[in-house]
Amino acid sequence: METGKRESMRMEIESRSENEEFARVVVAVFASRLNPTLEEIDDIKTAVSEAVTNAVIHGYGNEDGVIYIETAAEGQELCVTIRDTGRGIEDVRRAMEPMYTSDKSGERSGMGFSFMEAFMDAVEVESEPGRGTTVRMKKKIRG
Repeated sequence: METGKRESMRMEIESRSENEEFARVVVAVFASRLNPTLEEIDDIKTAVSEAVTNAVIHGYGNEDGVIYIETAAEGQELCVTIRDTGRGIEDVRRAMEPMYTSDKSGERSGMGFSFMEAFMDAVEVESEPGRGTTVRMKKKIRG
């Protein structure tokens, strides 16, 4: 990719758990233009998986909805935005605490945001109850 040139990709997927794998692969292929290491690709794929899974499970409660994904690369920085228009989060700060989950079934570990923060260089979450959630993640590709 040319230095200083910004490239981007946008897509919409249905809020279904089986689309999580598709989203992570598409973002990884887009990121490959920055010549990342395999470890960096795995980090990106894990973070995207967590964000998409949060949208499916918590944003839409496994009901119909659309997940919007935008990926951009500028220089050696990758930016990934995952957005839903679902339930939203009452308390973003609390939701980002390790082990916190709003899932009452006991099937979720509450580590989604923690994994995103561990594998990406920056994670920002904006949410409004009843209007949805936007997760922005950045990673500097060192290759």
